[in-house]
Amino acid sequence: MGNSVRLTRPLVLEGQGRVADGAGGFSESWTALGTLWADVVPGSGRDLAGVEVTLAAVPLRITVRGAPVGSAARPAPGQRFRDGARVFAILAVTERDPDGQYLTCFAREEVPQ
Repeated sequence: MGNSVRLTRPLVLEGQGRVADGAGGFSESWTALGTLWADVVPGSGRDLAGVEVTLAAVPLRITVRGAPVGSAARPAPGQRFRDGARVFAILAVTERDPDGQYLTCFAREEVPQ
């Protein structure tokens, strides 16, 4: 990995929450937490067999500006990035450099086929 990071792609960071469904239960929903500028680098894809659909899973390395642990601006596993209709599930997050200036988010885009 070089030292050059080009944060040229705006991605919406989303967190999952629970919303009352009106019948005493809850449904899951996604809420926008903010927009982060990112550098998105694709990996190699593979097919996954689902119950009723086949998904093409594409791993990605998404680099964003660093933020302290616990900050709302720091992505976390279980959250996701959205780019229009495209959704990238965040699997893991680590510092890209020793100073924590940038974070690398290991993510996966699943595209129904």
